[in-house]
Amino acid sequence: MHKEPKGVKLVGISKIYKDPKSGKDFAAVDNITLDIKPGSFVTLLGPSGCGKTTSLRMIAGFESPDKGEIYIGNEAVNAYAPNQRDTAMVFQSYALLPHYNVFDNVAYGLKIRKIPKAEIREQVMAMLDMVELSGLEERMTNQLSGGQQQRVALARALVMQPGVLLFDEPLSNLDAKLRVTMRTEIRKIQSRLGLTAIYVTHDQAEAMSLSDEIILMEKGRIAQIGSPNEIYYKPNSVFVADFIGEANFLDAEIAAGNNGKAAVLYNDVPLEIASTEGLVPGNKCKLVIRPESVKLQDSGKLACKVLVSTFMGAYQYYQVETGGSVIIICDYNPKTRKVYKAGDNAFLAFDSASLHVI
Repeated sequence: MHKEPKGVKLVGISKIYKDPKSGKDFAAVDNITLDIKPGSFVTLLGPSGCGKTTSLRMIAGFESPDKGEIYIGNEAVNAYAPNQRDTAMVFQSYALLPHYNVFDNVAYGLKIRKIPKAEIREQVMAMLDMVELSGLEERMTNQLSGGQQQRVALARALVMQPGVLLFDEPLSNLDAKLRVTMRTEIRKIQSRLGLTAIYVTHDQAEAMSLSDEIILMEKGRIAQIGSPNEIYYKPNSVFVADFIGEANFLDAEIAAGNNGKAAVLYNDVPLEIASTEGLVPGNKCKLVIRPESVKLQDSGKLACKVLVSTFMGAYQYYQVETGGSVIIICDYNPKTRKVYKAGDNAFLAFDSASLHVI
């Protein structure tokens, strides 16, 4: 039913606004270049005001870039209005037509395109079946739950057979459990149809679970691009490591290790790390350690004192002090392990593959 997905390229895109308080210009999006492959699911992620929504709105045509070119497929689209671009948008607010029933909401864009009635019916019913709303086509949208309304908004975008599907924080109005269900549904439908999807969110878990690639933004610029795995395990800055999941940071020093490999010293204790590429002995560095990558044990090299020990069901939550720093630990499946109490002395153990230097 659907045509070939299209890639999206942004080349040197900037969007300048005037700050209403200071009257000075500031770049909401600052010289961004991106290449999104056809059929991929890409998420623009970042804190409020980082430029992710502005970037999405420029792709859709609701905003115009002050510099740079936007390509959908191989076509430059800067001069095109939103309805001339091969895109469809699923909005945060659903943007449903309240006086129309479910069928007419989904059919709206097709009617504007003057598609024959029989074809419209066939396409709309097929799309309602795909989003699991069959049998509700006569229902008014105000009689639907939030999740059902979001499915109508998704069906209305999909039925237009866009080359690129755009999502502007589409799940932020739903409760937590429904968000998880809906993000699974969105990913399933996108995979089945092979669509190019560009998704904006500030929710890290949403980005991790949906994306082939995450584009993490900070202050109008791209902080890092990579798969969820790369962004989580190999962050290129403190901002990225801190924004994606929880992270501990230790100020350490790079030293010459065994076999010509570099080693990392923390409080004069050498910690082996799996990747030493690009590390220069004598330099200072920050060590990134995820809470689930640390264990407590009775012996070792790096001593610590347990400050907090809390049973959380799936894991034991610790805060420990070592060398003047506090480290958070999530020790999963604590039933099978020794549980340390607040006030206990212990030693930290790290898997070398879990330590990352920035």
